Amino acid sequence: MGDLILNTPILEQTKSEIDSALIDAGVTAVLLIDSAGNIIASCGDRSQEIDTTALAALAAANFGATSQIAKLIGEEDFSLLFHKGKKENIHFARIGNDLILITIFNDEVSLGLVRLRISQLSETIKKLFEEKESGS
Repeated sequence: MGDLILNTPILEQTKSEIDSALIDAGVTAVLLIDSAGNIIASCGDRSQEIDTTALAALAAANFGATSQIAKLIGEEDFSLLFHKGKKENIHFARIGNDLILITIFNDEVSLGLVRLRISQLSETIKKLFEEKESGS
């Protein structure tokens, strides 16, 4: 993906896909950001309660640092990160080279379900953004 220029239909379709794949499954907040930490989409009730700007910036920096750690041990990159807390869990997944999906959920939602839905959603989002770039 090159420069990211979004229009309203692509953004609304992206949010709709996030809502149906993750929010409807019980996930409390989802952010789609670019690798610089800019928020592209924010979904879920919990996203109104947290500092999404700080979370996006820290997540992008975390992926940058983790990418360097991967290289130190001979990996090209790590495509996902997961942190488990007492009440909330957070899952970070890279989509292509330019996007990061941040998913916040509690123990009522299984990690397996989140990973499955993110895997499917990642392909859908990639296609939406590729179609935007090709002018379809």
